Amino acid sequence: MTSIPTKKIDSYIKSIKPDFEEMLARMVEIPTISNDPNRRQDIERGADLAVEYLVSIGAKAEKVTTRGNPVVYGQIMAGKDDPTIAVYNHLDVQPALEPGWKQEPFKLQKIEGRYIGRGATDDKGPALSILLASRFAAENRIPVNIKFIWEFEEEIGSPHFEEFLLKKKKEIDADSILVSDTIWLSRGRPAISYAVRGLVGARVILKTGMQDAHSGLTGGAARNPLGEICQIISSCYDAKTGMVLIPGFYDDVRPYSKEEFASVLESGFDVKRFKRAHNLISMRTRDRAEAIKRIWFSPTFEPHGIVGGYSGDGIKTVVPPYAEAKISMRLVPDQDTRKIFRLFSGFVKKINPDCSIIREGMLDPYYCRPEGPYPDAAKRAVYLGFGREAAFVREGGSIGAVSKMQKHLGVPIILLGLSLPEHAYHGPNEYFDWGQASGGIRTFIRYLEEVSVIGA
Repeated sequence: MTSIPTKKIDSYIKSIKPDFEEMLARMVEIPTISNDPNRRQDIERGADLAVEYLVSIGAKAEKVTTRGNPVVYGQIMAGKDDPTIAVYNHLDVQPALEPGWKQEPFKLQKIEGRYIGRGATDDKGPALSILLASRFAAENRIPVNIKFIWEFEEEIGSPHFEEFLLKKKKEIDADSILVSDTIWLSRGRPAISYAVRGLVGARVILKTGMQDAHSGLTGGAARNPLGEICQIISSCYDAKTGMVLIPGFYDDVRPYSKEEFASVLESGFDVKRFKRAHNLISMRTRDRAEAIKRIWFSPTFEPHGIVGGYSGDGIKTVVPPYAEAKISMRLVPDQDTRKIFRLFSGFVKKINPDCSIIREGMLDPYYCRPEGPYPDAAKRAVYLGFGREAAFVREGGSIGAVSKMQKHLGVPIILLGLSLPEHAYHGPNEYFDWGQASGGIRTFIRYLEEVSVIGA
């Protein structure tokens, strides 16, 4: 359905570009870094600004306190009997410590339609796109109630989001949920995700001494924790193939049908484009089907860092007293996070009983069949917004709030992101652009129209 004339929508989008740019600049310039306890004041400032923005479009809004960071909750009510959609975005960001930044990461730079700054695409730009689409919906009396859920802990695994949901579950009372925190296949091919991977994070720590020991005097007799940590990692997975070697790790992986995989194969995923977008020099496979399986359909084991020993220039001939490995495992539908952590920790303890294993967050995977009125509406809305057919794909990343909303709200969830691979999620010089923002606003207006009819 397209009851509102396209010209009216396009005129609105053209008129609000300065508003979008000013609002995004203010958001980006507050460093809402959730993994840094010293940024708690900035988190509060970011939440206050979010409340201000919601109120500015006519919404009722509040900061909902939790034992961690607040969640901003707002609502625009069309009518008590009208359908209700909940909109989720996160406004916390990753740190910006990468040396590759070409400018101050928390000062928005506008260059040829690009908005460069930490959080611009993940996830402040998409959140503003939905906000401004909702303003249009309210002003033009689209008969749909909109509930806003803006989180400030997504980048650390949403540890207190469930607390918020338990407080507000009855008040949210939505018929469906829209999440805009996912990535397209390419600028030319929009993507709607129907599954996200889960996550288990862990640190493995081994201490074998009190201080550095001279390798000439003690080497051979002294244990080397760096070497032993490397042995643990190589026992857990084959670094060349990515195959996980932990017994039982793959037992609960949900099998996929030939039809599902064939549909994803038609998505337009391209290995060369993927490699270029993520600045990869080489990959484990060049085969398109195999790459798709590895990114979207299979679980992973990834070492993220090893700490310990000498890391200065040249070489220092010591046996270090301490080593630590930082590990995560991405999980696919039907894998259980607690079971996987038990399998991992038990396997590591069997290899090396002296290790300490610390769990660093768990996120459940999410899956929803890509059929039905809401996925169909999303696909129509994307076409009307961008003039291109969207592909249904799985998402390789994790969004902790999604599985929690599925558990507590139990309604259809649509993952309709606006970010592109080249937008540099979590990387230096992260950016969003007006092409994605304007197309996104148009898409979300059309989706709100569609939802108003589905619910009715």
